[in-house]
Amino acid sequence: MTQEDIENLSFEEAMTKLETIVRELESGRIKLDDAVSAYEQAVALKKFCEGKLKAAQLKIEKLEISPNGEMTTTPLDKVEE
Repeated sequence: MTQEDIENLSFEEAMTKLETIVRELESGRIKLDDAVSAYEQAVALKKFCEGKLKAAQLKIEKLEISPNGEMTTTPLDKVEE
């Protein structure tokens, strides 16, 4: 799987592939060369998933309506509970 193939995956597809690779590696039933290749794919998938999560986190905002009716947004991490 190339980097381009990974970038065409959805987050869920990438996570599924990553979980499959981890199970294969944990089983110990794959040859060393295949294990190294699988590990490299897993690293690329992990990086891709982390990037998707970071991008999603940056998009999450709290919508607020001011007393005069104007709508504004506030980053979620600055919301006080």
